[in-house]
Amino acid sequence: MDTATDALLRAELADLGLTWVGKLSWNAPAPVLYQDAVARGEGLVAEGGGLAVTTGPHTGRSPNDKFIVRDDTTEHTIWWDNNRAMSREAFETLRKDFMVHARLKNLHVQDLAGGADPAHRLPVRVITEFAWHALFIQHLLIVPEDRTGFTPRLTIVNLPSFRADPARHGTSSQTVIAIDLTNGLVLIGGTQYAGEMKKAVFTVLNDLLPARGVMPMHCSANMGPRGDSAVFFGLSGTGKTTLSADPSRTLIGDDEHGWSENGLFNFEGGCYAKVIKLSKEAEPQIHATTEMWGTVLENVTIDPHTRRLDLNDGSLTENTRAAYPLSAIANASRTGTAPIPRTIVMLTADAFGVLPPIAKLTPAQAMYHFLSGYTAKVAGTERGVTEPQATFSTCFGAPFIPRAPGVYGNLLRALIARHGVSCWLVNTGWTGGAYGEGHRMPIQVTRSLLNAALEGRLDNAPMRIDRHFGFAVPLRVDGVDHKILDPRETWRDKPAYDAMARKLVGMFVTNFAKFEAMVEADVRAASPTAQIAAE
Repeated sequence: MDTATDALLRAELADLGLTWVGKLSWNAPAPVLYQDAVARGEGLVAEGGGLAVTTGPHTGRSPNDKFIVRDDTTEHTIWWDNNRAMSREAFETLRKDFMVHARLKNLHVQDLAGGADPAHRLPVRVITEFAWHALFIQHLLIVPEDRTGFTPRLTIVNLPSFRADPARHGTSSQTVIAIDLTNGLVLIGGTQYAGEMKKAVFTVLNDLLPARGVMPMHCSANMGPRGDSAVFFGLSGTGKTTLSADPSRTLIGDDEHGWSENGLFNFEGGCYAKVIKLSKEAEPQIHATTEMWGTVLENVTIDPHTRRLDLNDGSLTENTRAAYPLSAIANASRTGTAPIPRTIVMLTADAFGVLPPIAKLTPAQAMYHFLSGYTAKVAGTERGVTEPQATFSTCFGAPFIPRAPGVYGNLLRALIARHGVSCWLVNTGWTGGAYGEGHRMPIQVTRSLLNAALEGRLDNAPMRIDRHFGFAVPLRVDGVDHKILDPRETWRDKPAYDAMARKLVGMFVTNFAKFEAMVEADVRAASPTAQIAAE
């Protein structure tokens, strides 16, 4: 960086409160950031050229350490039942302490963007203490083709070495993710987990876009050869990344998208794929990125001598990740955009073995299941989980939605109705019994059903109405054993299935009670009922 450029950047950082910083790198390309990370001892060069890093005790997000500043602007717009508040006074103290802590530190600045649609793009400046964090966020966000006149609307300052003081800053621990929506500033400290940066951007976009009539979504998206785009909602473990990575369809993105008047657009320019026990045969494209130069490999076990990776080793965490640009995927979109979706797929991994492998949803049912955001955890996935546990994550992304769920649910419903979008619920979980007795839904079956839905072959197929949930289920699909379409028929013990169905229905009804005042009568009527108890 030349003297004039350095002076300009320092002046802009001084306006933020960052003064007396050490060496600066501004928009350094990936090779420079990679070299800096290795030189600083931040990571190891893996076989194939990936950068293997560890994140210390924080191997995932810290939801209890995330705060939104509560002030006159946000008081009546934020869903405070779901978001932790930080006072304006506490945030200003935190901000000043952040800036003092950054003095004499070497910092990496990246001017990037969230949103592939120029009409709804958010200019983001990310300031990091670690070179590998700068490389990570360069992969995950969008690198502008022209940075002339770049003016950030959101600035993220990420200092892992900073330790918050709960008594002074009003935090829960020494870790903090504080979001000032009013002034477009995010402070991240006390954690090395890089995913906090990308999810902070997502949270801000979830706040900004609904007011413009743009639907922000925690989803993957792809597009068929006829321009028939599809959206895949789903929580971790439901197959969102796997099922959207179809070689016969163009990948738009694997995690975060917007739906505007122009169609779909990716918020990001890269992927952050979970790679624990990744199969080269089942997911060859994603596996190839783990052997690619420049991929950031988070908490993936590496032999320090041979530099070979062990993707099956979860000793550091089950949440091992690979961060890479979308250009690493051969069939990924180069624009990050697609037409208005024709199909919405809501993925769930039902460990109770109750839900059918596919069901067609009415617009009211789609809103009900979108607000519910159901999947299930199984034994061994988390400490203390010894049997299947239902998980309901509002809008399939509760940790990232600042506004009330009805804002997103009503917006999605209006878009579905306006464009006549076909909606499906797909269960990638268990069949033939609950977890421990049944078995996981065969991926070949899921793909066959999904392809039939995406290609429109199920639109006029004969259906039955599920007596538990009220949605329509195909009676027969070419290439699929018809018995698997009716989950009760796959259970040897039919009364046991009925009891489990009643249990799951009760969980849905109990969870949805908090949304009833937010939705219209037909959405309330889309709730499953416990009428089977009388049978």
